[in-house]
Amino acid sequence: MSQQHDRGAQARLAVSTVIFALSPDAGAASPSLRIPLVRRLREPGAGRWALPGGWLPVDEALDEAAARTLGETTGLAPRYLEQLYTFGAPDRSPDERVVSVVYWALVHSDEVERAVSDENVQWFDEDALPDLAFDHRQIIDYALWRLRTKLQYSRIAHALLGDTFTMAELRGVHEAVLRRRLDPANFRRTMEASGTLVDTGRRLAGTPHRPPALYRFDTGAGPAASVPPAITAPPALQRTNP
Repeated sequence: MSQQHDRGAQARLAVSTVIFALSPDAGAASPSLRIPLVRRLREPGAGRWALPGGWLPVDEALDEAAARTLGETTGLAPRYLEQLYTFGAPDRSPDERVVSVVYWALVHSDEVERAVSDENVQWFDEDALPDLAFDHRQIIDYALWRLRTKLQYSRIAHALLGDTFTMAELRGVHEAVLRRRLDPANFRRTMEASGTLVDTGRRLAGTPHRPPALYRFDTGAGPAASVPPAITAPPALQRTNP
């Protein structure tokens, strides 16, 4: 796509957010990732799905604008909200130059149940995304790459889980993000050797077999040693930030 904008016009600044949550599938052994999208109600791109976001007011900080627009469109207030990237290709919007500061957020499945979901705000599985407006599919692809990369050296999986979790639940997060099955025994050995998990001494109640142990992340430990994600290079992007 190539669009000609008025050279005398100024670029507009917007803030958008990519949100990831786990979506348990009754027919699958592990959860998958899903993403909320908002239907555009006006041109350009009326009727198409897009990332939640909005224009940046002159008197509002970036982080505050990201949290506000996220709450207004989806009703979510995630604990993990981080700036992802700045997208600013000259032709990414057909009628004016728009630079978007994009954030990404991770939310627990319990939060999803309280989020807005109607004909104009819907959650989609990572593998079943609709046709998206502008360059928002490219943005999601980049966010997925960052998530898979960060999973190998941080405790970012915690944002998709509760304060305590079973080893199987933690493995499910890794499998959903990395998009591949992991050997349970090898995964347990890797995580126990990492020194980042603490056995709470409690067990998950209400299970038909031997109740599994509940863990939490050790906030005082160093970077997490995790399963190598076997990821590829990031999607090609036009940078606007150094």
